[in-house]
Amino acid sequence: ASKADENEWMAFNEQLLQLCEKSLKGISREDIAYLVIKKCYAEGINNKGLIETEAGNFEKAVEFLNTSLNMQQELNDKLGMTSSLNNLGVAYTKLGKINKALESFLKAIELRKELNDQMGTALTYNNIAYIFKDQGNIPKALEYFSMSLKIKEKVGDKKGIALSLGSIGLIYSKQGDLSKALEYYLKSKQIREEIGDKRGLAGALNNIGFIYKMQNHLDSALKYYEKSLKIRLEIKDRSGSAESYNNLGSLYRQEKKPDKAIEYFEKSLKLNEELNEKKGISYSTYNLAYEYFDKRNYAKALALCDKGMVLARELGFPTEIGDAAKLHYLIYKATGNHKLALVNYELFIQMHDSINNDRNRKASIKQQLRYEYEKQATADSVAHAKESEIKNAELAQQKAELSAKKNQQYALFGGLGLVMIFAGFMYNRFKVTQKQKLIIEDKEKETQKQNEIISRQKHEVEEKQKEILDSIYYARRIQRALITNEKYIEKSLNKLTSKN
Repeated sequence: ASKADENEWMAFNEQLLQLCEKSLKGISREDIAYLVIKKCYAEGINNKGLIETEAGNFEKAVEFLNTSLNMQQELNDKLGMTSSLNNLGVAYTKLGKINKALESFLKAIELRKELNDQMGTALTYNNIAYIFKDQGNIPKALEYFSMSLKIKEKVGDKKGIALSLGSIGLIYSKQGDLSKALEYYLKSKQIREEIGDKRGLAGALNNIGFIYKMQNHLDSALKYYEKSLKIRLEIKDRSGSAESYNNLGSLYRQEKKPDKAIEYFEKSLKLNEELNEKKGISYSTYNLAYEYFDKRNYAKALALCDKGMVLARELGFPTEIGDAAKLHYLIYKATGNHKLALVNYELFIQMHDSINNDRNRKASIKQQLRYEYEKQATADSVAHAKESEIKNAELAQQKAELSAKKNQQYALFGGLGLVMIFAGFMYNRFKVTQKQKLIIEDKEKETQKQNEIISRQKHEVEEKQKEILDSIYYARRIQRALITNEKYIEKSLNKLTSKN
C-alpha cells in the first residue's frame, strides 16, 4: 500500500477508536452491543500496536498490544487474541526479548490451530523460524520454515510462499551454500514482482545483492542493493532502509572504500538507534568497529565492539556473538593482549561451529530433501491419481466403444437375419402369387371359354326362342282371325239377355 493509503487507514483507525470510546460510555456491560463495540475497540488498539511496530516504536507497540490482548481475553475473543499475540511476538523480537517473543508466538500457534486458522498458523511458524535461525538452531528453523511453506502452498498464498522461499534461501546463505540460496531468492523475487509486493520485493533484491557480493560480483551486488534501497525509501520502510545502508557499507568496505563504508554504516546505526532495533544496532556497531580497526583506531573500534557484544549477548544470537568475538580477538591481538585474544578466538570458534557444524548441515540437507521428497511424492500421487483416472476413463471409453460396436454388430446381424427371413417370406409369397396367378389365368381362360360357349348357346337359345315366339305370334294371329270378336259376342249376349 502507498503512504497515502497507510495514512488514510491510520486516520480511520483513530476514528474507530474515538467512536468506540464514546459508544461504550452509554452502554451497560450486560448489553450485547457492549461486547460488539468492545471487540472493535480492542481491534483498534491492536492496530495501533501494529502501526507503532511498523514505525519502529517497539516499546509503545508492546504497550498497545498488551492492552488489546487483555481486552480480548476478557471477551474470550480467540481470533483477536491470536493477532495480538503474533504482533507482540514481532515487537518483542525487535526489542531483543526473545523468550517473551517465543512465548507469544507459541500461544498464538495454539489458538490458531484450535480455530483452524491455517494462514495465521503459517505466518507465526515463519516468525518462530526466524528466531531459531538467529539462535543458530538450523534444524528447528528449517522445520518451521518448511511447515509454513507447506501451508502456504496448500492455500495458494503467493505472498506467503515468497516469504518462505526467501527465508529458506537465508538459511542456505548462512551455511555458505550460495548457489542454493540464490535459487530460492530468485524464486521469491519473481513471485514478489507478480503480486506487486514492494516491501517484499525490496527484501528479495537486497538478498540477491548479498549473494552477488559474497560471490565477489560487486557491480551486480551494488545494482541490487541500490534498487532495494530506492524502494525502501519510497515506501518509508525505515527498518529496511537501515538494513540497506548497512549492506551498502559492507560492499564499499569490500571495495576498499573505507570513508564510503563508514558513511553508510553510520546512517544505518542512526536509523537503528532511532528505531531501538537491537539486532540492527548490533550489526551496525560491529561493522563500524571493523572500519576503525582497519584504520588502526583501536580504542574507537574496541568501544564499538564492546557495545555490539553486549547487544549480541542480550539477543542470544550466535552469529552476532561470533562476529563480535572475532573482532575482539583481532583488536586484542593487535594491541598485545594475547590472553583476551585467545578467549575471544575460542568464543568465535564455538559460535561459528554452533551454526555451521556437520549436524546442522546434515539436518538442513535432510530437511530440504524431506520437503522436496514430500512435495514430489504429493505431486506424484496427484499425477498418479490423474493418470489412473485418465486410464480408467480411457478403458471405460474403450469398453463403451467395444460394447457399442458389439451392439451394432448384433443389430446388423439381427437386421440381416430379419432381412433374410423377410426376403425368404417375400420369395415364398412371390412363388405362391405366381402359382395363384397361373391358376387364375387358367381359370380365366377356362371361364372365357365357358363364357364363349354360354354366349354361343345363349345366342342359339335366343334364336330358337325367337323362332318359337314368331311361330306363336303367327298362330295367335291366325286364331284371332278365326275367333269372333269378344266385344261383338258380349254385345250380342247383352241383347239376347234384354230380350228375354
